[in-house]
Order: sequence, then structure tokens, then C-alpha cells
Amino acid sequence: MRRRESLWFYLMVSPWVVGFVVLTLGPMVFSGYLSLTDWDLFNPPEWVGLDNYVKMFTGDPVFWKVLGNTFFYAFLSVPLCMLASLGAAYLLNKPLRFRRLFRTAIYLPTLVPLVATSILFVWMFAPDTGLINTFLALFGIDGPEWLLDASWVKPALILVSVWQIGTSVLLLLAGMQSVPKHLYEAAALDGASPWQQFRHITIPMLTPVIFFNLVMGIIGAFQVFAQIYIMTSKGNNFGGPDNASQMMVPFLFNHAFKFNHMGYASAIAWVLFAILLTLTAVVIRSSSLWVFYESEVRRK
Repeated sequence: MRRRESLWFYLMVSPWVVGFVVLTLGPMVFSGYLSLTDWDLFNPPEWVGLDNYVKMFTGDPVFWKVLGNTFFYAFLSVPLCMLASLGAAYLLNKPLRFRRLFRTAIYLPTLVPLVATSILFVWMFAPDTGLINTFLALFGIDGPEWLLDASWVKPALILVSVWQIGTSVLLLLAGMQSVPKHLYEAAALDGASPWQQFRHITIPMLTPVIFFNLVMGIIGAFQVFAQIYIMTSKGNNFGGPDNASQMMVPFLFNHAFKFNHMGYASAIAWVLFAILLTLTAVVIRSSSLWVFYESEVRRK
């Protein structure tokens, strides 16, 4: 019986194991080797050791600008998306009229392909005929050039990310509906205000969902690509004005498939992997201080 169960287990898990080894682990190991070589996709790789990393950190000023752009985008878009999704979920959990319609409307943008979304926002951010500047003109405000201005292109991209919070709202809404009602009833009997109930009951009970959204948000923000490629591309350059919107993944893509610097692109990929691994580890490490699980018993 045990052998039969073990056989079925390995049989069922084998597609995932094979897929992981062939499609993920194998390419990762190969890219690690390529990061130590100079390869142009056509000639055999030439071993250069750590030269790609030395060049990246000491001889490529664009890399530091790209890294700064990525951190700026991530550390603004992730908190804004989390706050917006939490507020939207809280409102959609109330007994409002047309609540189902509002829930559908806020989730609908996540179903729209990124290409269509990006093209839509290119039109909305147009300096002269765009919907946003047209709306601002009604109040006598001269709107910026958005995607054409180095100072406004990153805020524009952050607004696009906030528009796509449907999945986070859905998870938070499910978490709110799973909070036991008797906790709110007991708090109301003790005189707790709605804000106190939200702060001391809803938020602690939602911390596992918030933790998941935070990790996935950080990973997604550092891997943003499609919006940059579509919204800020001009000819063969999609880094925006003065590389103001150039992020890590488009920067990697440029070196890999535009300049044929596959070794250097692999080194960029490993640096990005190290950054994401570090940030994720910090969040997971700190989760014991602020994430509460209902079945968890903490020792003082």
C-alpha cells in the first residue's frame, strides 16, 4: 500500500518536477553561466568572469538610473495600490446599492489585456487631446505632457498600476467576508466605533491577505515591462525621455535582444533576482511581527 501510494505520488508530481527542472531551473543555471561570459547569440560564449558585474556597477551609469527608476516606481506604486485596494474592498463590503455592479467594474480592468490597457492610457495621457488634460483644463489647470515629460512619466505609470487593483480588491473582500461577525458584535457592545473596529479587528484579520498582496506587488512592480514597452516606446528606444521610465526588465530586454549582449543581460537578470530575493526575505522575516493567523497561538 505504501509503495503504491508513493508511486502515485511521484507519478502525479512528476509533470511539475520535470517542468520546473526543464523550464525554470535549467534556464536559471544556464543564465548564471552566461552572466560570466560575453555572448552575442551568434558566436560561442567567451568566458569573461565577473567583468559583466564590474561593468554594471562601475562602468554603466544608465544601470544606476534604471535601478533608481525601478525602486521609485515600486516603492510608490505598491503602497498606493495596497491602500487603494484596501479602501475599495472596505467600501464594497458595505451594503450599497448596485454593489455587484461596482464589484464587477473594479475587477474588470484586470481582465483587459495589458496591450489594450496601455494603448488606452496613451490616449488618456495625450498632452493636447487626452482625457486627463481635458478634464484638468475645465478647472483652468494646464496639464503636464505626462509620457513626454521626464518628471511625469513615472507618476503616469504609477497611475496605470493603481487602476489595475481588481485582484487585490477581490482577495481583500474575500478576507473581510470571512471575519467572524461575533467579533464586530462584541466590539460594538463595548462601544467601539466603526474606525476602531476596522483598525483593531478588520486589519489584523486581513494581515495574511495583505502580506500576500505585498509580496506579489513587490515582485510585479520590479518586473514591469509591457506598460514601458508600449506607452513610452519611441522608435527602438522604450526608456522614455532621457531614460526616465527605463526599468530593470526593459533594460534587460534591450541588452539581450536589441544589442545582443546576452551575457550582460543575464548578469542584469541575476542582480534583479538577488534584489527580489532580498526584499521578499525581508518581508517574510518581518511577517512574524505584524501578520496574524486566526489559528495561531503566540507565546509572550
